[in-house]
Amino acid sequence: MTETTPTAALSAAGVSIWLDDLSRQRIQSGGLKTLIAEKNVVGVTTNPTIFAGALSKGEAYASQVATLAAAGTTVTDAVFEITTDDVAAACDIFRPIYDATKGFDGRVSIEVEPGFAHDAEKTLAQAQQLWNKVNRPNAMIKIPATIEGLEAITETIALGISVNVTLIFSLERYRAVINAYLSGLEKAKAAGIDLSTIHSVASFFVSRVDTEIDKRLAAVGTDEALALQSKAGVANAQLAYQVFEQSFTTERASGLLAAGANKQRPLWASTGVKSADLPDTLYVTELVAPEVVNTMPEKTLEATFDHGVIVEGAVTGAYEAANAVLDAIAAQGVSYDDVTRVLEEEGVSKFIISWNELLDTVTAALEAAK
Repeated sequence: MTETTPTAALSAAGVSIWLDDLSRQRIQSGGLKTLIAEKNVVGVTTNPTIFAGALSKGEAYASQVATLAAAGTTVTDAVFEITTDDVAAACDIFRPIYDATKGFDGRVSIEVEPGFAHDAEKTLAQAQQLWNKVNRPNAMIKIPATIEGLEAITETIALGISVNVTLIFSLERYRAVINAYLSGLEKAKAAGIDLSTIHSVASFFVSRVDTEIDKRLAAVGTDEALALQSKAGVANAQLAYQVFEQSFTTERASGLLAAGANKQRPLWASTGVKSADLPDTLYVTELVAPEVVNTMPEKTLEATFDHGVIVEGAVTGAYEAANAVLDAIAAQGVSYDDVTRVLEEEGVSKFIISWNELLDTVTAALEAAK
């Protein structure tokens, strides 16, 4: 009898493991292929922070940077070339998984410029540019779930482009994201696009919710408040899964699914714990459910592979308890609406900071290569 690893058990429970990291070094060294073979990784997510980190340790990028510098490429165009090349190369590595899973996995996500988060037109235009440049059916374009982003999500899906909706923090906004996806499918259907070719995930952020709410509970300082720390992130995500279940059994969704459409799967993001006091697999083991993705930083992936205890049904049996947690936090005077508003604003601004770091890194590399 072969021993099953925790990551294999997680996959068998219906959770697709994606790696929240990408670099050219990881692609060229064979490291990515090893994670696919040994640790059940079936996709990759990237963001401006990840690329800023990869390029700051950028020996693997030196020859491309030299070529771009010699051609007099602008820094924005250079970033576009470098990041889309990495994503296309990763897409090729994952292509067999994409084919085997009928497009659900084997996905590699690339994000629109974060400075466009509040501009639907620019987001839509860049989503098309990225999709056309990467030119792989298993790419996914990441669009933030801002109010303006919702419109861009609908229009991008309407063109038949697969979308990873990012920076979702609240249940209300998650419902709006699902609506934007279904609206896009309706437009795509009217345009005669094969709905089965369109895929989407909705990235619901977990640990950041705990970080912000725990800070506020600490400020309240009562025993009751402190006892609620590190519970909101999981509870919020568990209730998001309930929204997913409800939303894709409606008459509207069922009609689209019957016409060949795919469910937009929930994706658990920001799943690395932010406190050494917490179990390092908390945001994996507590969020096991069928038809979800968990994108993990490598540290969380390694911890899960090493000692994750995978219990099926961790989410679907927890709705009552999860509601009780959020109600108890509200009773302590912590505003859920304010927390999720702050997290969205911070999420966008953190990515803008990373984008600027990326531009600075590439600017310096282009100058040095001249």
